[in-house]
Amino acid sequence: MSEPRAHGRHTNPLAPIKTVPVDLGIIQPRRRLGVSDLRVFPVALSGNVFGWTADEQQTFDVLDTYLQVGGNFIDTADSYTNGLSETLIGSWLASRVARDDIVLATKVGKSEDNPGLTPRAMERAVDASLARLGTDRIDLLYLHIDDSEVAFERTLLGVDRLIRAGKVRYFGGSDHSGNRLYEARIAAGMLGVAPMVALQNQYSLVRRTEYERDLAKVAAQQRLAVMPRFALASGFLTGKYRTKADIKGHRRGSEVAKLLTKRNLRIVSELDRIASLHAAPVAAVALAWLLAKPNVVAPVASATSPHQVLELAEATRVQLTRHEMAELDRVSA
Repeated sequence: MSEPRAHGRHTNPLAPIKTVPVDLGIIQPRRRLGVSDLRVFPVALSGNVFGWTADEQQTFDVLDTYLQVGGNFIDTADSYTNGLSETLIGSWLASRVARDDIVLATKVGKSEDNPGLTPRAMERAVDASLARLGTDRIDLLYLHIDDSEVAFERTLLGVDRLIRAGKVRYFGGSDHSGNRLYEARIAAGMLGVAPMVALQNQYSLVRRTEYERDLAKVAAQQRLAVMPRFALASGFLTGKYRTKADIKGHRRGSEVAKLLTKRNLRIVSELDRIASLHAAPVAAVALAWLLAKPNVVAPVASATSPHQVLELAEATRVQLTRHEMAELDRVSA
């Protein structure tokens, strides 16, 4: 692997760094990502809104603030805004921070240019991502889909080739069932290739069953680092959306509207109560619940403003009591 390229800090005149008041007390030690040697901030910043609901300046402001609060774990995908998310992150990296200071995760399998998980498609997709991100390696590569049309052995051999070439350090699954994760581990052992170290599936207070019924046991057995995505349920668990009027004009309005159930509103009400006790944002409490779960390393959440980043980071200082965890478990059961 070639030596990582160090970039100068704060040199892009088009997007000057914005200093945001930061409570240094919320900065937490890194968490180890499974069996890897990666150590990450307990909240991963999603790039799924970069180039979509966040333009270039907003993206830089969000990333600058995340860096200021101690964040180092950026999560994106080659399919997010057709690669624009990666391009914006790459531009920010080039002007803001040394590459070694960031743990960079991206995903392949869903892009229009290189769909699927054949070895050839993955190699082309990774090369394109590296070019957009302006880096020589991806720290954590997720298989964005479970491609049933490609034998798992072929996919695993393709990923191992990328790891041996130094283009990828570690990899994980996304949207895989427990049985498929077992298959992958057995196949990796038989082939003598690198196994998965991470898992990114939907998991939140409003969507528990899929992970807790099928994946939690597998994650524990295989020592997989879990990074729940949609950790705030498209913003519903921030407490901003409580009526149909609240979601008017929201780009994910149809998704959020489905969450406006009596059960889910009871969850938000309990989050309100606990948040008031901790003097913390509702979103921070929702993430803190995840952070207290076994094998969860860093929930993945997005932000379109520095203020939202600060709210997400507050999750790292909220220590829920056993009673509070039990109440959230009960109301979301």
